Amino acid sequence: MEEKSFENRLEEAKAILEKLMNPELTLEESVKAYEAGTKTLKEAQKILEDAKKQIEQIRGAETQDGA
Repeated sequence: MEEKSFENRLEEAKAILEKLMNPELTLEESVKAYEAGTKTLKEAQKILEDAKKQIEQIRGAETQDGA
């Protein structure tokens, strides 16, 4: 199974938000959608944090190489 990208997760979160805006959604459906949206956003945040760590490692390596 291929891992979803950051962009895919954002699109999924947007779709969930649109679903939550539906006034015909039941409370149970709303709670499930909210839970799914929260999980999706946490996964996207993790991808961002990992990317930040990679950038910091690259910068650190560049600083060490240039010294």
